[in-house]
Amino acid sequence: MAETTPSGDNTLLRETVSAREIGRMERFLGPENYRIVMGLLKTPASIAGFILIGFFILIALAAPVIAPPVNAKDPYKIPRDGFKSEPQPMGSLWKTKQPPLPFWWESIMGTDQWTHILGTSQGQYDVFYGIIWGTRTAFRTGLMVTIATFLIGIIVGSISAYYGGWVDNVIMRVVDVFMTLPFILAALILATILTPRIGKSLYPAIIALITFGWMTYARIIRGDILSIKERDYIMAARVIGVKDSRILFRHIIPNAIFPTLVLASLAVGDVVLSFAALSFLGIGTEVGYADWGQVLSFARNWITSLDTYWYIIVWPGLALVMYVMGFNLVGDALRDVLDPRMRGKT
Repeated sequence: MAETTPSGDNTLLRETVSAREIGRMERFLGPENYRIVMGLLKTPASIAGFILIGFFILIALAAPVIAPPVNAKDPYKIPRDGFKSEPQPMGSLWKTKQPPLPFWWESIMGTDQWTHILGTSQGQYDVFYGIIWGTRTAFRTGLMVTIATFLIGIIVGSISAYYGGWVDNVIMRVVDVFMTLPFILAALILATILTPRIGKSLYPAIIALITFGWMTYARIIRGDILSIKERDYIMAARVIGVKDSRILFRHIIPNAIFPTLVLASLAVGDVVLSFAALSFLGIGTEVGYADWGQVLSFARNWITSLDTYWYIIVWPGLALVMYVMGFNLVGDALRDVLDPRMRGKT
C-alpha cells in the first residue's frame, strides 16, 4: 500500500496532513473515477438500481431456460394456446402446442404439465413468455437507441460548441427545429412511414426514436464545452499547434461529458417507455412479438373488465415500471455523485 505521508523536516505539514492509504483499485482507476465508483457503491438508491438491473440481466440471459421457445428460429414470437379472444386465468392448463418443459418446472411447480403461470391475454398469447422474452427486447431497444442518440448528440454538440460562429448558429437552429416537434408524435409519424418500407420489426420504431432523440444531448454537451474551451490548458494546446480533433476528443470532451452521461443513464428507461408506447399503438413489431408494450396492448379491449382480467395489465406493467426504476435510481445516484455540490455527502 502506498501512503501519502509527508517526508523531511516539515513537522507542521506532518502534524496537519493525515496519512491515507491508497489501494490498488484507486491507483488503477484514478482518484476521480475511484470517487465516482465508491459513491455509487455506497448510495442506497444506486445499490437498489443495480440490483434491479442485474435481476433483469439475469432474466434476459436465462430466457431460453426460463421460458423455452416453441420455435427456435423465432424465439421472440409469443406462443399461443389457441385463438380464443377471452383471456384465460393464471394457472390454467396449456391445451394446444404445449412448449417443452424446462428442467426446473416439475421440481418447482409440482406438475408435469405446462400451465399459463401468469395467464393469457387476448388471442391466447402467454403473458409469462411475453414478459420473459420481452426483457431482451427492452435491453436491445433501450441500449441501441440510447447509445446512438448519445453519440450523435455528442458529435453534433461538440462541433457546434468548438467551432462556434456560423457553424454553431446553423447547427443550433436545426436543433431548435427538431425540438419544436412533439417527440412521441413525431416518432409515431416517422415509424408509420418507415414500416411499409422496412417491414414490421424493431427497426422502424428504433430509427424514429433515434431521429428525434439526440437533441438534448447536443444542447447539454454544447453548454459544457463552451465553458471548458476557454480554459488555459485548451488555449495553450491551440498555441502550440495541437490539432483541433485532438483538442476536442482528448482534452475537451472527457472533461465535459459527465453531465451528458448522467442524462444517458436516465434516458435508457425513457426510451423503453417510448418504445412500449409505440408498440402499444401498434407501430413497428408484428403482432405477437415479445415486447412489453405489445403485451399491454392486448389488454385494451378488456380495460372495463380489469377487476377480472387484472393480470393481463398488472404483470407487464410491473415489469416495465421496475425496469425503468432500476435505471432511474442509478442515474439519480450518478447525478448526485458527479454534482460538485454533493461531494463529501456520498
